Amino acid sequence: MNGDRYLDMLHQDMWPVVTHWHKVHKQVVEEDGQRCTPLIIAARHGHEKVVKMIVQKFKPDLEQEGIVKFDGYVIEGASSLWCAAGAGHLNVVKTLVKMGADVNHPTKTNSTPLRAACFDGRLDVVRYLTDHHANIHLANKYNNTCLMIAAYKGHLDIVSFLLEKGANPNEKAHCGATALHFAAECGHVDIVRELLEHGAHITKNENGMSMYDSTYCSCRANKIRCNLMYFFPRFVLSRYSDPYNIVKKKLDTPISAYENWVECQTLDELEKIQRIQNALHMESLSVRQRILGTHNPEVPHPVIFRGAVFADNARFDRCIELWLHALHLRQLNKVSVVKDLLRFAQVFSQMIHVGVVLPFAYVEDVLEASVIELERNKEKITNPGPKDDVEQIIEELESNITTVLYILVIITKLMQQCCKEGEFHVHRLVFKLNQLQVATRDGFTLLHLCVNADTPVDDFHTNDVCKFPCAATAKLLIQCGADVNAMDHNRNTPLHIIVSYQKPISDFLTLHSIILELTEAGAHIDTVNMQGETPFEAATTGVAEIILRTQTKLSLKCMAAKAVKTYNLTYEGQVPRSLESFIELHGPGVIDHVFEIACNQACVSQFLVSLKISTRDKRGKGIRRKVAPQTKLPVDFGDFLRDYNNKEDIFSFLANEVQVSE
Repeated sequence: MNGDRYLDMLHQDMWPVVTHWHKVHKQVVEEDGQRCTPLIIAARHGHEKVVKMIVQKFKPDLEQEGIVKFDGYVIEGASSLWCAAGAGHLNVVKTLVKMGADVNHPTKTNSTPLRAACFDGRLDVVRYLTDHHANIHLANKYNNTCLMIAAYKGHLDIVSFLLEKGANPNEKAHCGATALHFAAECGHVDIVRELLEHGAHITKNENGMSMYDSTYCSCRANKIRCNLMYFFPRFVLSRYSDPYNIVKKKLDTPISAYENWVECQTLDELEKIQRIQNALHMESLSVRQRILGTHNPEVPHPVIFRGAVFADNARFDRCIELWLHALHLRQLNKVSVVKDLLRFAQVFSQMIHVGVVLPFAYVEDVLEASVIELERNKEKITNPGPKDDVEQIIEELESNITTVLYILVIITKLMQQCCKEGEFHVHRLVFKLNQLQVATRDGFTLLHLCVNADTPVDDFHTNDVCKFPCAATAKLLIQCGADVNAMDHNRNTPLHIIVSYQKPISDFLTLHSIILELTEAGAHIDTVNMQGETPFEAATTGVAEIILRTQTKLSLKCMAAKAVKTYNLTYEGQVPRSLESFIELHGPGVIDHVFEIACNQACVSQFLVSLKISTRDKRGKGIRRKVAPQTKLPVDFGDFLRDYNNKEDIFSFLANEVQVSE
């Protein structure tokens, strides 16, 4: 409901309707994921009269928080005052403050209403909030102050105001940057001057970058030629000014990604390349990396940009060489490469789709980098550092999981051109990948995602090559040790997932191949999900049911484990831990169709005959007897279990047989 309609209802004395609406909609979930109260909605859109009426009539909690979007950013924990300040609605801000709203109420990231106003450049709101005791020194969770955000956004008037109010120009964010760094990075010369006049110090951040470094790191590609041809001659003349003491550059080893470029040493060398665009770019990339150093996180950005230019011109070889170099630099400095990995999946897919030869070694390198990145994701989630945002790392992990799945699909399409050594290397990497046991929030493993038609596929070239379910990728994962009985958070195994595939006729080979690969690798056909369904019962098509029937080969140990779960026998602490997890696979105590069929097979009678049956007399003393082979036993396993209290014998059998392959 918008503010105008709400206001109309109020003006028309529709208080009963409004009151009911207000009570029911204390928490509103909108389509775009924003979660707001009526007060937050009114404040966000500047409906001053609505805000006044809500506050006066309903006495809501002024500090109730919601989730809103500002300039593409999702803000969690935003109060109505934060929204009004961020949107620049001064009158609403005044109303809320007069009604008692907390001027320093922080969001989940510790952003205050004052910081929101500084971001938006609203000096009037900033001035009013500070006049009403808003703390200008409060920083967000990254220790990024109001002064820093104003400097970054280029709001000179707010920077000047905050400095006059005593803001510290030398306060450092967690990354070591000051307001001076942020202003210089964005090219705000007037703000740099203002900060220096108020005592800002020229310091280095944690990457060893000063204000000057931030300035030339932000140079755009279209300035490269101008800068080189203007400044470089002056540098050369300076070094050669004394013919008896020439100062030569200390050059680094040429980098293959930069075509083994050797930097120009003289003016003649520079003049020869001034009209050769590629030479100028390689010169600038070489100079930049030498000056900033390989450990500076700013180095890869122009490298990636140059690679993208090559990709746009179908020079995929040069693109990949540059991107691999940038990937190496980022992983060397332990910087997230989530976007880099996806970028490779996209360009690899594009090459395959248009028919360009894709060297297998490139894909191997990216797969190896993907494994390293997933290892780091898991480590950070388990042991987060003081600067780590666990929720963001989990998102990166999930993104990397889907990306590495794209890479695996691409690898299966190139296996034929791979030598045995390369194939062995890939299998070793995939085995290592499986050992990591990475999974999404829903518990989906790589194998779950691989056999799931609903697995998301990136739509920038990747969907031209990668489609799920993928039998070849599933086979690769299974061959390299993927757990075919792994369960997601709904206890669905990969077999549960694939039998719900909705294209059993048009894509029969994929369905048939994956089910066979799973069952032959030991996937249990009697595992039970949260709905109490086995894969047979979860099958959504007759074709999947028929394929499963041909694979119905339950072992005796599975039947025994199923019996334990079916009749809710206590087993925790009475059997080895490895056996507990095996029993747990077999469900929450629901007799399923496959189990009933198997229990009526002749082998069950032979199994029961071999068991030692335990019963107890009325005095509780144990009576143990062995059933003779000639004894006629009930064919129905359930009836037999009800007649005999034989859980100890079932446990004994399982303990002896659990290591035997099916």
